[in-house]
Amino acid sequence: MKLFVYNLSKEFKDLKAVNNIDLEFTPGIWGLLGPNGAGKTTLMRMLVGNTTPSKGKVMLDDVNISSLKDSYLDKIGYLPQHFGYDKNQSVEDFLHYIGTLKGLNKEIRNKRISELLNEFNLSEVRKKKIDKLSGGMKRRVGICQAMLNNPDILIVDEPTAGLDIEERKKFRKYLTTISKEKIVILSTHIVSDIEFIANYLVLMEKGKVIAVGESNSLIQTLDGNVFETIVPENDMARLENEYRIMNFRNEHRGQVAIRYIADIPLPNSKLVPPSLNDFYLSKVTEV
Repeated sequence: MKLFVYNLSKEFKDLKAVNNIDLEFTPGIWGLLGPNGAGKTTLMRMLVGNTTPSKGKVMLDDVNISSLKDSYLDKIGYLPQHFGYDKNQSVEDFLHYIGTLKGLNKEIRNKRISELLNEFNLSEVRKKKIDKLSGGMKRRVGICQAMLNNPDILIVDEPTAGLDIEERKKFRKYLTTISKEKIVILSTHIVSDIEFIANYLVLMEKGKVIAVGESNSLIQTLDGNVFETIVPENDMARLENEYRIMNFRNEHRGQVAIRYIADIPLPNSKLVPPSLNDFYLSKVTEV
């Protein structure tokens, strides 16, 4: 199974939100990473068929998704940043409603709902109205509705928004488990959301893909060029003009610890392994 994007564009009046993108998604976890306004959400909405491209097409294997219609939706699970629900619906009622829309019979709905509520620690609030839940619980309900039909393709916008540390850990573990034969696309501007679980990375900025590939391979392109050292605070303005500084931390007595990219390091620098955050910051200008 492969999901192809060919020459895909989307324009809104004077804004080209997505600009001539070509991609090939295969099973595994894909991190769709970029600053706010990069075009990630628009791309995802076209991938699930909610937004019609201005140009180009999305193909599942060798078939345009526009011709697959409901049979394509049967293969999709989608969690946008904000999902809609009736404030008077309980968790269980909402999931049954979504399951019905997805064409699941009652027996399958009951089984999947019980499994997912248990998986995401929501069994005790199954009768509670969604509107009365915490933000993290609502997000977990959203994850459950996206997974109800056991989709072949799961697309999640800002996957861990509202989740606490333990919930994020459990969600990442769940995604890793299911991704062996599924295409999982996680869109975020937070590097830590995908740093340890993404097999592949798509980096977007200003509507364009500026990097794509296996995550580890992309990160290793910086191998031998990432350093850490301590410098006088008074030198920071000059150094920021001369080096790509990834991070910094104030030390005692007017000193600053910096992490930076360079071909030729500053004196007394320590070579360190590159990270996804280093790669991201080295490529994206608007952060």
